[in-house]
Amino acid sequence: MKKLVITLVVAAIVSAAWYAFRPDRLFINQRVNEQSPTVATSATTLAKGQFHSGAHETKGTATILQSTSGQRTLRLTGFETSNGPDVHVYLVAAPDAKDSDTVKNAGYVDLGSMKGNIGDQNYDVPSNVDLGKYQAATIWCARFSVNFGTAPLMNDSMQSMTR
Repeated sequence: MKKLVITLVVAAIVSAAWYAFRPDRLFINQRVNEQSPTVATSATTLAKGQFHSGAHETKGTATILQSTSGQRTLRLTGFETSNGPDVHVYLVAAPDAKDSDTVKNAGYVDLGSMKGNIGDQNYDVPSNVDLGKYQAATIWCARFSVNFGTAPLMNDSMQSMTR
């Protein structure tokens, strides 16, 4: 009886650890290839930026587009990062987030769970989000409070000033 109890306890601990850490996600990529929202309608680019790595190598472009109907979308193109458990896409209330503390302290808007760690994908930006305040897109692991990478978002006039 004692062996059965020990076996069940060990099995429960291993299952909980597997769920918490999801080591399989370190080796399995989730590819996404969503069509741009500009294909169906014309859209205006409100802001754009290149990802830089945080805790994990992250690359690609983040663009905020607005359709003629007013719908705003964060589009990730040429995007690639590590996979992980409970990874989300955030807009951060800071011009950039080079570390995890900036995201935690500045505040953020959660645009949802990351659809894939590789490929082009779209995330709806709520109409009440002030893009003057939320100036960076961040890939965030909610399970471990870690910033995978960030794209500072600038509009065309800001981009031309940095060239």
